[in-house]
Amino acid sequence: MQQTDQENVCEILVIVTPYFNLAATTAFIDPFRVANYLSGEANFSWTLLSSEGGEIVSSNGLSVQTQRLADYTHNTPQIAVVSSSWTPEVHQTKQITLALKDWASRGVRLGALDTGTFILARAKLMKNRPATVHYEHLDALIEQFPDLQASESLYVIDGDRFSCCGGQASTDIALQLLSETASGNFVNSVARYLFHQQLRGPDARQNPTVFEPCGQKTPALVRAAINLMEQHLETPLSIPGISKQLAVSQRQLNRLFKTYVNKSPVVYYRDIRLDRARCLVTQTDLKLTEIAIASGFASQTHFTRAYSHRFGLAPSKDRVDGRVPFEFRAWPMYSPKSH
Repeated sequence: MQQTDQENVCEILVIVTPYFNLAATTAFIDPFRVANYLSGEANFSWTLLSSEGGEIVSSNGLSVQTQRLADYTHNTPQIAVVSSSWTPEVHQTKQITLALKDWASRGVRLGALDTGTFILARAKLMKNRPATVHYEHLDALIEQFPDLQASESLYVIDGDRFSCCGGQASTDIALQLLSETASGNFVNSVARYLFHQQLRGPDARQNPTVFEPCGQKTPALVRAAINLMEQHLETPLSIPGISKQLAVSQRQLNRLFKTYVNKSPVVYYRDIRLDRARCLVTQTDLKLTEIAIASGFASQTHFTRAYSHRFGLAPSKDRVDGRVPFEFRAWPMYSPKSH
């Protein structure tokens, strides 16, 4: 591979925090690696950084070696990306915040993968900007940072800021960034090399209702009922009311849910409200009484009992003990229409 004039190299710094998502991070880096390989020139460079340097464990238990952030703060990279996962507020050090603010003042393009958006927002670098995060954390983002425009898109590019929900969407945003300086044919070649068969645009939603990865055909009535439930988490609808809106008998709706969701409509609705509650319990400092109401429970006693039954511990205990429950997580369903 030919060496490229250093002045023309796009330097990418990737700051990772403990328990970051390794797959999302490598999915972001790999298109630039492939671009170097296919062009025969080292047009992109990247360095993994952390506050203290050394070995950082990712959320799947694998570790990466990182350089110490302080050794790179004098650099002016083209792109600086924060990759974080669970409890970003715990791992946001003063060094990270100061480095991001300094780079922002120098016009560096700042980005976030997964919950890295929280770190940028907490550094006051996302005010009045559109941003996204993994759907599991969208409710917490909305509650904590009302001054940004939360989006359910796979990724958002807003001038010198970008954010991505993580996962394989990290490849999409990397290809999108690559397309700003490379031809369409070349970006196609990079995507083909990675077997990334479709470049999804920034308008693509994280959970499109018409797409089912494993090909299972959930009946339209079930999808419509779930959509109604997700849109009314704080003030739940009755199951008879949902059936009436969908012009289906309650008995038929119950049968469809048990066949395709393995739960009754009542249990499914309760569970997604509890999933939302757990997101707010473990990711925000809202009072538990406020969370109960926001999740559609009029009684705090009923909320605590249902929460304990679903997750195995009371919400007050989960707020302390459940901050990094990698092997035991409920995934909340989210719909922006419910806000």
